[in-house]
Amino acid sequence: MNKFKMLLGLVLMLLVFVAVAAEEIQAEQNLHLGERVLRNGDQGGDVAVLQRILQDVGVYNARIDGLFGPNTENAVRKFQEENGLAVTGEVGDETLNHLPDSDSISSIIDVSRDDIMLLARIIYAEARGEAFKGQVAVGSVIVNRVEDGRFPDSIRAVINEQGQFSSLLDGQANLYPDQEAIDAAKGALLGYDPTYQSIFFYNPAVATNLAWLSNRPVVRHIGGHVFAR
Repeated sequence: MNKFKMLLGLVLMLLVFVAVAAEEIQAEQNLHLGERVLRNGDQGGDVAVLQRILQDVGVYNARIDGLFGPNTENAVRKFQEENGLAVTGEVGDETLNHLPDSDSISSIIDVSRDDIMLLARIIYAEARGEAFKGQVAVGSVIVNRVEDGRFPDSIRAVINEQGQFSSLLDGQANLYPDQEAIDAAKGALLGYDPTYQSIFFYNPAVATNLAWLSNRPVVRHIGGHVFAR
């Protein structure tokens, strides 16, 4: 009987762990404010939206990265204090109701649907099968290159730069992206960057020539990809 109870307890703990992990993964796919309470440690497109709004109202001056850390929490606290709200550092309904209404991609960043779909095609070609964060990460590398003076200054030009993406050569980029890849593209364009400003990525399982990356600092591994600066 005791062994049965122990086994039952382990099963229940595993089910809780799986449920929490699934909820966290789903939360990272949020692109709109109000779908969850935001707090330190969260990440996603909705966090990037929050950071942009806080930047617009003058309380946030750090990088837009979709990562809710100390800088974002301090900005939230400052906003709450300035507006006579309970200073919690978390963004729930009360704080949301006092934020300016600016929660669509078209109202936050200047990007065309063609750019969104082009980025989604590359994400789908290079990272389909990866978790949402891994797909956003691939998109973030492209967005980071646009912002880096060593690369072209548009999504299309970065993607079409010769020899950069094998999926353009093997035809994978011609496949129509699924909704998850499209959402990942939107997340990356909003500023969600789980790669910490990486400008290179590769899959060590299939890469054949890594000499060009030998002097590049590896930032992190996400799914099957390695991200570097």
